[in-house]
Amino acid sequence: MSGTAVGRWLPPFAVAAFALGVALILAVAGPTLGYDEQAYVGAAHRLLDGTPLYDAAVSVAGGFAIYLYPPPFAVAMLPVALLPATAGLWLWIGGLLAAFLAGVALLPVRRDVRWAIVLLAGLSWPFLYSVKLGQVGPLLFLAFAAGWRTLDRPVLLGVAIASGALVKVQPALLLVWALATGRRRAAAVGVGAAAAAAVLVTPFVGIGAWADYVELLRRVSTPVTTPHNFTLGAVAFQLGAPESAAGILQLAMFGATIAATAWAWVRADAESSYVTTVVATQLLSPLLWDHYAMLLLLPTALLLQRRHWWAAAIPLAGWLPAPAYPVLFLVALVAPIVTRPRTEASPATLPVPNPA
Repeated sequence: MSGTAVGRWLPPFAVAAFALGVALILAVAGPTLGYDEQAYVGAAHRLLDGTPLYDAAVSVAGGFAIYLYPPPFAVAMLPVALLPATAGLWLWIGGLLAAFLAGVALLPVRRDVRWAIVLLAGLSWPFLYSVKLGQVGPLLFLAFAAGWRTLDRPVLLGVAIASGALVKVQPALLLVWALATGRRRAAAVGVGAAAAAAVLVTPFVGIGAWADYVELLRRVSTPVTTPHNFTLGAVAFQLGAPESAAGILQLAMFGATIAATAWAWVRADAESSYVTTVVATQLLSPLLWDHYAMLLLLPTALLLQRRHWWAAAIPLAGWLPAPAYPVLFLVALVAPIVTRPRTEASPATLPVPNPA
């Protein structure tokens, strides 16, 4: 099929696959529809009721309606919590879909790559699962895409990084990336924006909520023994490895991630090091659920932009069993810093034989 034909048929195929995939996953979701949204809304209701934001009895992540996010995000969920439950849920899911599509529109890639990402999202289990749960992945995708788009615009870049960190703490690693790559103004804006948001919400959540949040993260941050976790150590432990051996594997994964990310900061171009750091924000988390892999659509977009078409397999491989996930994340971590753009030679650029 010619490039012109692909360009003509890709948009309708992408729209159809995306709409069908989302419709099917929502139709079969059953009681798990909005599973994570209940945690966010529940936290907002606790604020309205004047009760503690975080449950002191929680020691393991993954249970129903457990809130593991920074205090400002609970305040941001108040408008949803004030709506009737059903209306709030569908508004939230619609907002997540809109956030993802806005993120795709912001990606600094070719038009055909954007449509390819929409198509792959509709075929990707991690993305569809994230939508079904009402999980914040699409919001992070939007924040990461906005940061990628504004790499050379410090104020917007800093705000994008802060926005991600206020939803989940892991994107704060991009502040270190900004410092390491000489983007001090962006880092300062990011720190300032996050600090301002923290100050603004503290009267609503109480000063003690911050200490409770840190303590909660300490209790649940067990990368090997947390059930249904997809870190390398957890997968090895689930497959029968002793906890000590699985812990060593997990430490090795952390070490490899830090080494690859640091190398990218020093040696890679800004675009590659940024996308690698985005993947590192997930790999360095002690909790790595399968739906987090929807964020691998970002390195996929970079690789497709460089005409490495094999990268389309990354989001599609999310249908594979748990042992595939550490491999997928490692590939997505390293590929941006070891690949280069590919150009397709045209007749005008081909060498001309010497008639002599």
